[in-house]
Amino acid sequence: MIKAESSGRAETVFVLLFMQSLFWLIAGISAIPFALAGEVFMAPLALVTMLFALLTCLVGIGVLWRRRWARGIAMAIEAVCLFGSAALLLLPLGFNRGPVSLMVNVVLPVAVLLLVRKSDAVSA
Repeated sequence: MIKAESSGRAETVFVLLFMQSLFWLIAGISAIPFALAGEVFMAPLALVTMLFALLTCLVGIGVLWRRRWARGIAMAIEAVCLFGSAALLLLPLGFNRGPVSLMVNVVLPVAVLLLVRKSDAVSA
C-alpha cells in the first residue's frame, strides 16, 4: 500500500516549479522574433532558456514523485536563481525592480527553497 504524505509540500513545489518553467518558456519564445530579425545571438539564448524550462518542469515532476535527486537539483536551481536575482538587483543595470519581477525572481525561489528543504521536525 502506498503511504501518502500528510502535507502537500511536494504538490506545492511542483506547481511553483511548473510556473517558473512556464515563465522561462515564455521568455524563450519571446526571444525567437529577435533572432529572426537578425540578432543571431538570441537564437541560442532562446534555445538555452527553453531547455532550462524543460529541466525545471522535469525537476518539478521528480519532486512530485518524491525523488531524492529532484530535491537537490531544485535547491540548486533556486539558489542560482536567487544569486542571479541578487546580482541584477544590486548592479546598476536596466533591470525591472517592480513587484511582479520581485515576486517571480525572489519570492518564488525563496518559497520553493523553504518548501523543498527537509524539515521532519516541523511536520511532526
